[in-house]
This record gives sequence, structure tokens and C-alpha cells, in this order.
Amino acid sequence: MDENGTIVPAEVKGWNWGAFMYNIFWGIGNKTYLPLLCLIPGFNFIWMFVCGFKGNEWAWQKGDYKDVETFKAVQATWNRAGIVQFIIGIAFIALYFLFIGAIITSILNGNFEYQHNSY
Repeated sequence: MDENGTIVPAEVKGWNWGAFMYNIFWGIGNKTYLPLLCLIPGFNFIWMFVCGFKGNEWAWQKGDYKDVETFKAVQATWNRAGIVQFIIGIAFIALYFLFIGAIITSILNGNFEYQHNSY
């Protein structure tokens, strides 16, 4: 039971990729505004993990769901979007570091030539 007296079913608890990746938009969409704390620079990195961990509980408490199945169906859409965004983000980070690594290796090996046109 939470502080509002709402019982959170055990099958609702768990990680929510939508709350983790889309914390601010997810919070507004689920009428729970604690994810807006992700707007605080520095604190947001820690708070996004709290959102992922506590998101389902917050959404259940603030939502008007008739049963757990309906809740899970709604959150499944957020979870799919969140996991896809996470994978895309990891792929971009990996490509970024590979690109930067390739440039640095090129510079250090002397393969990167600076062309200077003199007139």
C-alpha cells in the first residue's frame, strides 16, 4: 500500500523502459509528475533510474485502470518505445566512439593530411 492508500499489485511492479527513456513525456502522459525532476541538470541521470524502477507503481497509483491487464497493455506500448530508444541510443554512442577512435588513430598514425592551399 502506498501513501495514498492505493494497493499496488505485485504483478504491476517492475522495470518500465518507457519511464526510464521518456521520463518527462511518460510522466505527463501517466499523470505522475515526479519524472519532471529529470529537468534538473546532474540530478536527472540518477532520477531517470528511479523513474524506470518506480514508474509502474506511480502510473498505477495515478491512473484509473480497471484491471492489471489493461494497465500492462498501456505500459507495454511505453516499454516497447523505451527499449527501442535505448537500443538506438546505445548504437549511436557506439558509432560515435568508433568514429572518434578512427579519427584519433588516423591522426596518430599520420594518415590524416591537412591540405593547405596557398595562392
